[in-house]
Order: sequence, then structure tokens, then C-alpha cells
Amino acid sequence: MATYESLIKITGAVGDLVFYNLNGKNVVRKKSGFNKTAFKKSPSYEKVRQNSSEFGHCSKIGKIIRKKLEVYIKEAGDPLLYQKFAKVMTAIKDLDGVSERGKRTVENGLKTEEGKSLLRTFQLGSVNNISDCISIQKQILYKNDDCTLDGGTILTLKLDSENYSIESHEEIIIWNQQQTKSFKKYFSDDDFLIYFMVFRNENNEITRMGFV
Repeated sequence: MATYESLIKITGAVGDLVFYNLNGKNVVRKKSGFNKTAFKKSPSYEKVRQNSSEFGHCSKIGKIIRKKLEVYIKEAGDPLLYQKFAKVMTAIKDLDGVSERGKRTVENGLKTEEGKSLLRTFQLGSVNNISDCISIQKQILYKNDDCTLDGGTILTLKLDSENYSIESHEEIIIWNQQQTKSFKKYFSDDDFLIYFMVFRNENNEITRMGFV
């Protein structure tokens, strides 16, 4: 980008140059080499198209999950949560070993143990992570011996990656000194489910939350 002085004010494109005014200065730059048709069809843009497609997928999946949990995660007070969550969605997508490049999904990544671990250990601001205390197998929650948790909420999230939609059910969990606790089954075995838990203290402040 360069500035120029001329008695004639030029605005628009002349050849491969573009003239415009920026903050009161006359500016000229070369036209971008980007070509929409080439981007869509040229083999040289294939990797870019693949990355773009997967980036869009991760952004949409991350958005619908965050939106569903918004009432809770806003209490994490993390202004960079959007970027951090988008990053972990991308890392999970990269673990999809069954889809071809450009079509890898967060859902397939979450079907791996490493993908599940990345989601469980994702830190929501400064709030303690629930996965340090709770684990889950099917419809049973297991509490670690060294954790004191009286009650909380578990959310069962049904993720539809194809239509970018999500459904949820909430259930209150009361431990009553128990180390295990079962909870209800809201969806079928064919649905892809994610579990999220929140625990509050007597002042209704969130003390632990996260994916399990």
C-alpha cells in the first residue's frame, strides 16, 4: 500500500491498481490475486478449500455447544473463551481418522479416547474442572473419594453434526454421601451425546464445571 499526490482524485480500479481514500489520504495498492473461480475449482487451492471447510465446521459446532451452555459458561468470566474453545474443537477434529481431509468432523474426533480427553480437560476460565472429581460410564456417575460434592446439574447434550443443531436435558444430581449416582437416559443409543456438569456452593456460586 502506498500514498500518492495528484491534482486529480482517483477512486476505483485502473489496470491492476486500486485507488481509494483512507483516513484522509489518497492510497493506491495492487489488486488482490485472489480469484473466486480459481478458489472453487483450481487444484492448487485444494488444500485451502479443505482447511476452509473444516474451519467452518469447527466454528459452527463450537458455537452451538457454547450457545447451549451459555447460561453457565458466562460465569467463567473468560473473555478469550471463544478462541480457546474454537482451538480445542479444531484439535479434536484433527483426531478424526476415518474421514478424508476436508471432511473431518468434531464428532468423529470425540469418538476417540484422546478426543474425549481433550474435551474433558478443557478449562472454563478459572473455575475448577469437574473432570478432576467426576467420571462417567453410560448412565452412571462416579465421584472420587477425595471430592466433596453435595449436588449439582448434569446436562445431556444430543449433537447433530450434519444439521448443526443440539438438544439438551438437565437433571439435578444429589449425592447424599454416595460415591456413584445414576441419571436418566433421555436419548437413544444411536444419538451422539455429550455430558456437561455444574456444581454450585451454598451461595449459588459455581465451584466446578466442565465436560465429563
